[in-house]
Amino acid sequence: MRTAALGPAERAEALARMSERELDVLVVGGGVVGAGTALDAVTRGLATGIVEARDWASGTSSRSSKLIHGGLRYLEMLDFALVREALKERGLLLQRIAPHLVKPVPFLYPLRHRGWERLYAGSGVALYDVLATASGRGRGLPHHRHLSRRRALRVAPALRKDALVGALQYYDAQVDDARYVAALVRTAAAYGAHAANRTRVVGFLREGERVVGARVQDLEQGGEYEIRARQVVNATGVWTDDTQRLTAERGQFHVRASKGIHLVVPRDRIHSTTGLILRTEKSVLFVIPWGRHWIVGTTDTGWDLDKAHPAASSADIDYLLDHVNSVLAVPLTRDDVEGVYAGLRPLLAGESDATSQLSREHTVAHPVPGLVVVAGGKYTTYRVMAKDAVDAAVHGLDHRVAECCTEEVPLVGAEGYHAMWNARARIAARTGLHVARVEHLLNRYGSLTDELLELVARDPRLGEPLPYADDYLKAEVVYACSHEGARHLDDVLTRRTRISIETFDRGTRSARECAELMAEVLGWDAGQIDREVAHYEKRVEAERESQRQPDDQTADAARLGAPDIVPIQPL
Repeated sequence: MRTAALGPAERAEALARMSERELDVLVVGGGVVGAGTALDAVTRGLATGIVEARDWASGTSSRSSKLIHGGLRYLEMLDFALVREALKERGLLLQRIAPHLVKPVPFLYPLRHRGWERLYAGSGVALYDVLATASGRGRGLPHHRHLSRRRALRVAPALRKDALVGALQYYDAQVDDARYVAALVRTAAAYGAHAANRTRVVGFLREGERVVGARVQDLEQGGEYEIRARQVVNATGVWTDDTQRLTAERGQFHVRASKGIHLVVPRDRIHSTTGLILRTEKSVLFVIPWGRHWIVGTTDTGWDLDKAHPAASSADIDYLLDHVNSVLAVPLTRDDVEGVYAGLRPLLAGESDATSQLSREHTVAHPVPGLVVVAGGKYTTYRVMAKDAVDAAVHGLDHRVAECCTEEVPLVGAEGYHAMWNARARIAARTGLHVARVEHLLNRYGSLTDELLELVARDPRLGEPLPYADDYLKAEVVYACSHEGARHLDDVLTRRTRISIETFDRGTRSARECAELMAEVLGWDAGQIDREVAHYEKRVEAERESQRQPDDQTADAARLGAPDIVPIQPL
């Protein structure tokens, strides 16, 4: 399979191609479900396009807990089918689809009570392992184990001695969620899908009662395009109801947004060789290893304010710190927090007022002829959601369409990853990079690492670390624009890299050099560089201000103090 770039020229060509002739399927929404739907459709042989109003994964799909998991807590809700399905997908992603992006991660569950709790929680974790094995995809992760308090403190010395009487340790997996979506879109493009971000749907095309395409606005270059398609798939997550209003039809279901916030702290602030999972009065709390950092999250509260930029309030941050500090020997403080991010889960609206009780399962509907809507679900099961959406769409096509084959389709960078990993020492010797740097690249780009190393060979200065964010090479900034669809500074600092949450300055000290590197690919002049840097600095300051506010309303108002670099009017 050839690799596909998502650079400026490819984006312009994709828009032109989509407007020239009718597609079989047009996907609206560039999160994990939309990107997965585009890949599913194009690998069935369908002429496919995908458009996204902002950046790939700029909504929910870049702001998750970064976990690929079965959902251990759903066992308590007796939702065995959902857990079994998610565990099968976890195994597929780890072993076949994206071994370069999805990695095993251990978690320690501290036990607070003697006797009954070990039996109760141990039974749940044992069932978790059994369901993973029964799915046929349990291989590759160790089984759970029971630990005494002494052994638990040996693997997690950061815990207070009085915070546990023993522990269970089990395994799940994690992923850089935004990078995964970019890889999905590139894989779809490699198979022939047309992909354009910063392209907003402003209306649907109708012939009688049937939807026959969409009218889209190019937010970068200006102008509108009519994209005709035999089937349109609405995969816009928390924006589902808003997008549905463009059809002037009532939706068959509604989506509610639940806000989850996460804190990022340096690795040395919590002395542990394992992640942690803690029970709270409402849900569970994770402490997740993340390179040289920890991610602490999450909350689960209703949100009906701005969807594009959900804000974390001071109360949200205190909630997480209070709960994690209840088990830590050395408490975390506000000064330990490098980054904060907030995301919205799209939950199917139900009878319960509590968002933590709403369904994580997904629904596919055909509200009007020619339009399919897919909503709900969880990141781990995106591939199943995509399959169901395309299955619904093909009912509206008048020819036989192949079955879903994405179980067998590795993402770009997966093929050859293991061989390159085994050769990492030789790659380091050949390129002059430290082996740790090569490992970093392989775990972000897989076998596509060769494309970055070619950039460095042509321009050795790109092999230097980015100032004030030395986990990343300058080549990664250039590659983000030339191959991964990054159009603005925020795209690179927030999603193609994680500099915005992994540095105490939130990326502001790296911003200008990053923008200057981007300018070489995107053709920016000095004025555009200045605008990009100024916008990013305003965005960071607005986020900091929102995190000082006491509640959601004031936090939202503060965050909206920084406008988008590409203004988008609400639907």
